[in-house]
Amino acid sequence: MQALKLLAVLAHPDDESLGFGGTLAKYAAEGVETHLVTATRGERGRFFGHGKDADPAEVGAVREAELRAAAAVLGLREVALLGYGDAVLDQTDPSDAIRAIAAHIRRIRPHVVVTFGPEGAYGHPDHIAISQFTTAAVVCAGDAAYAAGEGANGGALPAHRVAKLHYLAWRSDKWDAYQGAFRKLTSMVDGVARQATPWPDWAVTTVIDTSAHWPAVWRAVCCHQSQMSIYAQLEHLGDEQQKALWGTQEFYRAYSAVNGGRQLETDLFEGLR
Repeated sequence: MQALKLLAVLAHPDDESLGFGGTLAKYAAEGVETHLVTATRGERGRFFGHGKDADPAEVGAVREAELRAAAAVLGLREVALLGYGDAVLDQTDPSDAIRAIAAHIRRIRPHVVVTFGPEGAYGHPDHIAISQFTTAAVVCAGDAAYAAGEGANGGALPAHRVAKLHYLAWRSDKWDAYQGAFRKLTSMVDGVARQATPWPDWAVTTVIDTSAHWPAVWRAVCCHQSQMSIYAQLEHLGDEQQKALWGTQEFYRAYSAVNGGRQLETDLFEGLR
């Protein structure tokens, strides 16, 4: 049987740890070939004690190094960066971003792709953009008439149909635990405050048990030292609180070519094993 492959397509360094760490660590530990594509280097984010006023080139270089360190802790096979601008991902040429992601899909040939949901977790424009770009890229990658880069030998990359696409879909209890440990997450967009949007319990299609992997997730989070001023409270959490944060991961099955129905999935690869 062909080895299973998982691809996460995310917006920033630290998304892979804080948002998807349990899932990535679990499947990597189980022998699934696990890949990550990150759209930006997070160069407009907070940087140690300098807030958001540090040199973007320096911030981007440090955060890329942190990302690669975290990926190693999680056991990822490969990390690819697209190099788009942080905090302006939604202003990227959609055709360019979709083509870039579709090329990685065709090259890696994953069975399952995971990304943010259409609400961007808490309305973050970059998260919303990567959800839209990834969804379109999954469709385009399977279209033999779509041009999306070249392979190692210079020929066109063959089309690849992803079997399943999942969106991150946290319920209210997970958001309560997350914001209780961090802070209330709010994005100011066009003068309007956007806040975390829990998914209804009935809309969640997939719950993954990642309780055995929360220590790896915490180690991966700690790789992002330039951001640790935001995460300082996490250092004081007990094991049970850590498990509440990282012990499960919830998703919405946006589409599947191999299974369906309303029975709760416990594996992103249900229908494929």
